[in-house]
Parts: sequence; C-alpha cells; structure tokens
Amino acid sequence: MPNIGENWKCSYCGHAQSIGEKRHYEGLHNISVEGWEGGNAAYFVQSIVCANEECRKLSLSFTLCEHEGYNSHRDLENVREVRNWQLLPASSAKPQPDYIPEPLRRDYEEACAIRDLSPKASATITRRCIQGIIRDFCCITKRRLIDEIKELRRLMDAGQAPAGVQADTVDAIDHVRQIGNIGAHMEADINVIVDVDPDEAQVLIELAELLFDEWYVAREQRTQRLVKLGAIAADKKQLQQQRRLPPPDGAPGDVVVSGS
Repeated sequence: MPNIGENWKCSYCGHAQSIGEKRHYEGLHNISVEGWEGGNAAYFVQSIVCANEECRKLSLSFTLCEHEGYNSHRDLENVREVRNWQLLPASSAKPQPDYIPEPLRRDYEEACAIRDLSPKASATITRRCIQGIIRDFCCITKRRLIDEIKELRRLMDAGQAPAGVQADTVDAIDHVRQIGNIGAHMEADINVIVDVDPDEAQVLIELAELLFDEWYVAREQRTQRLVKLGAIAADKKQLQQQRRLPPPDGAPGDVVVSGS
C-alpha cells in the first residue's frame, strides 16, 4: 500500500485518489513471544479507507516480520518481512465493467483470489479465462486452445481479425497456454513437478487485464465515441434543415408588397 500523500487506486471501486492522513493508518508492533525459529517477531499493519463517498471500504494488509531487537529509542532494529497477507479486499482483482461477460469476470476474480494460495491453480484458471475471451470476443471455438490460437493467427494474416487484436498479444496468449498447461494437463511422469510462483501467476492475470482493456474496454469506448459523433451529426443536420425552412405567412422576415 502507498504512504500518505501518494497516489492510490481503490481495489473495490477503482477510484483514483491521494492518500490523506485521516484515512490512513500503519503501525509496526513487537510480538512478545520467545523461541520462534525466526528470532524476534513483529507485525506491520496498514489500512486505507476509500475517499469515494459511494465506496468508503477498508483496505487492510498484515505483514509478519522478524527483527534484531531494540535500539536506544525502543524502535525495532533491522526489520525484515517474512510474509504478507492482503486481508481486505480478499484479492487484487480490479473492478471490471459489466459489459465484459460475467463468466470471464468470475474466472478472473477467482484467479486473483487464489494467486498466493495456489499459483498453479491460479494460472490454470487464468488460462481458461483467456480461452473464454478468445471464444467470446474473437468468435473462435475449437476443441483445444492451441487450435483457437492458430485460427486467430490465420485471421490476422488474412486481415480478418477483430479490431484491437495485435500479433504480440497473440504471442503472449500462447505463452499463457503453455504455462497454464502445467496445471491443466499432468505430465506423463507424475514425479515431474513444475511449479508456478505467485509472481508468475500475477503476470498471467495481468495479461487477462490487458485483454479486457485493449479488447472489451477499447471496443466499448470506440462504440460510445461513434454514437456521440452520430448524435452530434444528427443534431447539426436537423438544425440546418430548420434554418432552411421558409418562415410561415405573416411571420417576421416576410416581404410584403402593397399595390397602388
């Protein structure tokens, strides 16, 4: 979490804001226990309340630390992080707009929620989420993800891929397929274990977020801009037609010719 005065975006509502002192708390506290294998224990807690009037939710994190004792000012010396927990909200999932299909949003949120608990499972769910994105956004459905990626490449080469689909993005999707296969398909030798760490699982999640932004959000924004442009053009055309109409009989602006 950021410190006071720094920029921050709420994970609940996505509202960007600067952290104020009254909405922020952090504290490092000693844990008075003996015999822990890590030495001297402490915990660090940090919390922020969202400034958005429609949200006002609490973000809370807890960090277990070890330290080397106290100095003369009773402060903890040489504090090192052992493990961190994001308690509220339960995951790092970013709010996604309703026009993204609900099953895709559910998979994304689940992958975020279990990223630290089971990175391999998180990678597998992200793989399914991205396959669902291809099927929904690109209208490609094959038996295997690799076949769907090949079809998407064929459409790109033929200039028939949906707007916003880029070659480097398709390459990244193929990387996700390979990593996600670790959890989706067991090795022939069950003793061969390939782990996925939380940072790697997070990279896959960020690709899903990228696809949401570059495909769904960009398409929606483009549609809204075109709708606004169409509405402006229709208003201008109507105004132009009104100005061309002749005024009614006897209205100001008529030229009256009297006979002798």
